[in-house]
Amino acid sequence: MPVVRRTATWAVLLLYALIVIYPLFWVVCASLRPSAEINQNPWGLPLQPLWDNYVVAWQGDVASGDLGLAQAFVNSAVVTASSLVLLLMFGAMAAYVLARYVFRGSGVLYNVFLFGMMFPVFLGVIPLYLLLNHLGLLNSFAGLVVAYVAYSLSFTIFIMTGFFKTLPGELAEAGAIDGCSHWSVFWRIMLPLARPGLITAGIFNAIGLWNEYPLALVIMTENELRTLPLAIANLAQKQHYQTNWGALFAGIVIVLIPTLVGYVLFQRRMTAGLTAGAVKG
Repeated sequence: MPVVRRTATWAVLLLYALIVIYPLFWVVCASLRPSAEINQNPWGLPLQPLWDNYVVAWQGDVASGDLGLAQAFVNSAVVTASSLVLLLMFGAMAAYVLARYVFRGSGVLYNVFLFGMMFPVFLGVIPLYLLLNHLGLLNSFAGLVVAYVAYSLSFTIFIMTGFFKTLPGELAEAGAIDGCSHWSVFWRIMLPLARPGLITAGIFNAIGLWNEYPLALVIMTENELRTLPLAIANLAQKQHYQTNWGALFAGIVIVLIPTLVGYVLFQRRMTAGLTAGAVKG
């Protein structure tokens, strides 16, 4: 029975791996094929790799107003990095206060943040648009970063609060005895110990922000300010007229590469962080 059970487990895992890996493999193969070849045999391998598809997807066509994915890649990198810095900083400070200090209304405040995780993005699009328009933040990286931080702060606080609750309070007390202020205890002692939580929250937020579409669609209406998801959507729309499917799949691969690389590099840290937050305390 153990052998049969082990064989069945490996068979299920292998099937699941094929289900996950094959679509990625097919997209990569399609990105190296011309459109005519894809139309004739969608599931075939590239007869001769066409690397020009990546050049077309990356550079675009300036004459037609298509800036390609190069500028959108930079825009997404700037917005994602800026949002992550603010999210982790404000989220960690708020989570530390909610986890380590008891005051009137702290439980209500924490529940308010949790409610923000259940609030659909689409319900706040119109008020957000009007507010950013009133503040003059439409079509600006600052406006998009503010929106990203506002919508992702609840999840960051939820993750970080669990980690701060697992840290021993004796360390904070020892720091206070040594003359550290509350600010110094947080930055010098507690925050470094919560590094697994920061990494976990950072990875999940980075993936979500990198692929975010609805808010960017509403806030960024100028062509040169669009992020990668908007650029991919624009590229997909143009294929209905240009039928350059190879360039479209090449663009999808370009978008996937940072996410896959980040996951491969940080998967152990992310798993360790989630496990630490689950078993301590």
